[in-house]
Amino acid sequence: MRAGAAAIRAAIIDLDGTMLDTVPDFELALNAMRAEFSLAPITQDVIKPMVGKGSEKLIRDVLALDFDAARIDAVYNEAMAAYQRHYLAINGERSVLFDGVIEGLRALRELGLRLACVTNKPISFTTPLLAQKGLAPYFELVYGGDSLPKKKPDPLPLLQVCSDFDLPPPQVVAIGDSSNDAEAARAARCFVLTVPYGYNHGRPVQEIDSDGIVNSLLDAAKLIRAHNGA
Repeated sequence: MRAGAAAIRAAIIDLDGTMLDTVPDFELALNAMRAEFSLAPITQDVIKPMVGKGSEKLIRDVLALDFDAARIDAVYNEAMAAYQRHYLAINGERSVLFDGVIEGLRALRELGLRLACVTNKPISFTTPLLAQKGLAPYFELVYGGDSLPKKKPDPLPLLQVCSDFDLPPPQVVAIGDSSNDAEAARAARCFVLTVPYGYNHGRPVQEIDSDGIVNSLLDAAKLIRAHNGA
């Protein structure tokens, strides 16, 4: 993080791959959907690089493993409905918190930071998941991938949070696991920190243009504290 820059007053935190390992839930829901089309199950290793760009692309990418473009278009609506039905039924059942998440959120709050969760996950999946895992009380704002006209990597969701908090983007940091988070933050003129344990569409986190790699949200809080001179 740049020396001499303004103090950080808020953090925008991603969900999948940053706070929660949700791939086990995706495995259950996607394979239940695939079974309705008599398709063979796929593994978490196949699913993980597909996560993070929203449900629409996820379903198309999963169908593309077996179907051509015309067939995907023909069954897409049915497949999406099946996926949403199955995901809502198992939402959070096998997802687990990454290390340091609760401790990190507490530390960020103790620094006086305002917190928002911005994810490309549909809001109907996001809200109950945050509540189930004990994360909801930490966030003033939550935006899902379908809450606004555009999703990450577009900067709109981050700029919306800055507006809601009445803070200039240089006083806000985005924390995530993927290039989506970094590209959105750069375009919004926010700081961005990345965690190395997430998904990042199957690419090494070191390839991301960020202001630093932190091993946990707790480490992110420590870095922000040092930046702020607290």
